[in-house]
Amino acid sequence: MDCMRIENLEVFANHGVFEEEANLGQKFLVSASMYFDASAAGKTDDLSKSVNYADTCAEITQWMKTNRCKLIETVAERLATKLLTDNRIIREVKVTVKKPWAPIGLPLECVSITIDRKWHTAYLSIGSNMGDRKKYLDDGIEYIKKNTSVRVLKVSEYIETKPYGKTDQDDFLNGAVKLETLLTPHELLDLLHDAENAAGRERIEHWGPRTLDMDILLYDDITLADEDLIIPHPDMMNRDFVLTPLREIAPGIV
Repeated sequence: MDCMRIENLEVFANHGVFEEEANLGQKFLVSASMYFDASAAGKTDDLSKSVNYADTCAEITQWMKTNRCKLIETVAERLATKLLTDNRIIREVKVTVKKPWAPIGLPLECVSITIDRKWHTAYLSIGSNMGDRKKYLDDGIEYIKKNTSVRVLKVSEYIETKPYGKTDQDDFLNGAVKLETLLTPHELLDLLHDAENAAGRERIEHWGPRTLDMDILLYDDITLADEDLIIPHPDMMNRDFVLTPLREIAPGIV
């Protein structure tokens, strides 16, 4: 990807652990590398197809002056999120926050933090076999849409399927979702559990009836395995009710 860089934007703001830092303020230097496809802007000479660095500098300055954080880590994290969510063209950012006047009582040039954040692509499997199944699925998708760190890109048609694992229960309605997110895999898992809880899901019986079931199938091209989460989903290749809707929205996914 192409990169637009802002180097050492100087802002006087009120961030810091100590009371005098928050009250009196101090100088900060903010740098941002913003990654996006600049080819359309370069070929058309159209600013609307690029990142307006003047507006971006003004927005960073405004945010720095109107918010207060104790840690420069928090400043960098929130600025990165702001840049990624405010401008859909930006796919990845690297943000550096420098604190030249860090009050540590020792001579130093500055203290700084650099973080790298980007949009990730994930695929979900969703299902329900209790009550108004379609409404549970629709409401679950709307729940995760409300999170500003999630963008739902595609939703498959819902298909009716026989239960898997425990067969003496009602048929399921299943689907698949493609989304992009700033959340880590475990943060995304927590959001899905929140959506399930909002739907009144009770985890009484393994593979038992459920109002809403939302599973992470794929997250970028990572492999992950711990006691809470396995990616890719370990049993997805054995489940037609997962593969059929997933094939609809991502026929070439590997």
